[in-house]
Amino acid sequence: MFIRLFVASACLALATVAATAAETTKPDKPNIIFILADDLGYGDLGCYGQQAIRTPNLDRMAAEGLRFTQCYAGSTVCAPSRCALMVGQHTGHCIVRGNDRVPLRPEDVTVAEVLKGAGYTTALIGKWGLGEPGTTGHPIRQGFDYFFGYTDQRHAHNYYPEFLWRNTDRVALKNEVAAEWKDDLAGVAVRRVEYSHDLFVADALRFVEENRDKPFFLYFAITIPHANNEAGKEGMEVPDLGEYADKDWPAPEKGKAAMIARMDRDIGVLLAKLKQLGIDNRTVVFFTSDNGPHREGGVDPSFFRSSGGLRGIKRDLYEGGIRVPMIVRWPEKIKPGVSDQVWAFWDFLPTAAELAGAAAPAAIDGISVVPALLGQADQKQHEFLYWEFHEGASKQAVRMGDWKGARLSPESPLELYDLKVDPAEKKNVASAHPELVAKIEAYLKAARTESEHWPLRTKPATPKKDKAAKNAGA
Repeated sequence: MFIRLFVASACLALATVAATAAETTKPDKPNIIFILADDLGYGDLGCYGQQAIRTPNLDRMAAEGLRFTQCYAGSTVCAPSRCALMVGQHTGHCIVRGNDRVPLRPEDVTVAEVLKGAGYTTALIGKWGLGEPGTTGHPIRQGFDYFFGYTDQRHAHNYYPEFLWRNTDRVALKNEVAAEWKDDLAGVAVRRVEYSHDLFVADALRFVEENRDKPFFLYFAITIPHANNEAGKEGMEVPDLGEYADKDWPAPEKGKAAMIARMDRDIGVLLAKLKQLGIDNRTVVFFTSDNGPHREGGVDPSFFRSSGGLRGIKRDLYEGGIRVPMIVRWPEKIKPGVSDQVWAFWDFLPTAAELAGAAAPAAIDGISVVPALLGQADQKQHEFLYWEFHEGASKQAVRMGDWKGARLSPESPLELYDLKVDPAEKKNVASAHPELVAKIEAYLKAARTESEHWPLRTKPATPKKDKAAKNAGA
């Protein structure tokens, strides 16, 4: 009996030591996953008021985490929004200010580089848009250890492409694109076998599982619910319509709903994987969208009230074009709730740096929102937020406290809105507040550096000169 008790006690002690050793070898830095949807509106999720499209997994993520009501994208279209996210600068300073093939430069320091320097394994799975193979902007040259997806935003229109990129290698898929698109990155498939979104989800799950024992950063830039612009009213490409197949809705709206449902399902699978691997409590997950809802693929953004009652959509600098859903979940660290903290994509780099215990670059516009995430009172606030956009005449916007200034061209008078009482920007009150108009005018002049690619212009450039025209639908 004594021997059996001794052996049992010894085994228990060894198990305790082993468990303690395993616990102490766990990374002390949290994993960071940033999920970026494409053209998802502020009002497209149930937790942000959506009534027709079911998003139970993201709604649960919001209930378990922190849901922000005043978070802003980097821009109102794809590439500049992603640039602001990656380099921590707003569109008055970052190199990419429109949907053109201008690559990131060697001197641009990305969040991936910062985290890689802090010991993280870094991966981008999905859509990049900031540099092609052979350029300084390619993700492998911008701090990512691994890349799988689209480098070009027009290529990303097609959910059934003939190829994707893995690191610098072109990976052939089983799809076939129509003959008229053979010489163009964009296109419409005539043979649809492999859905790119599904490939991204499988790859993301593999990456998380393979890197569970060390700190990792996964930038999961999915393309749902962007349209395949080249497919016209059949551009909401999705393998099946699921529960929305029998709805009495226009076909594009059923496609959009099915895409969002698929996205929600797969984010639920990813979150379940974190729990299964035992890394849920040491993984911070961000979820957001790159800009407001689109009007492509036959979709009417008013059908589902995708802007959530805000004015404007994608390509607008009104709230509906730039205010986006933002949910952040970190069990046992972030208390569930709703936050009205005002922040923007360029704040992600310093936030991630602080989470990783790393130093952020000096030449950025962002501030860390870790205090807001953790419910601390010492959160620093922006003096102002700034955007500029250059499809057509150049537009500019500033948010200063609860005040929003918007200018539709360099020659247009400034519009002024009080977002505290008028979040839908229905009443321009510029004439009643000349002192605020003057202050915002000063910000509009001081907030930007000149850009050879995107000068302020009073009218659209000619197609020959407008390099952004080719990618205007991105």
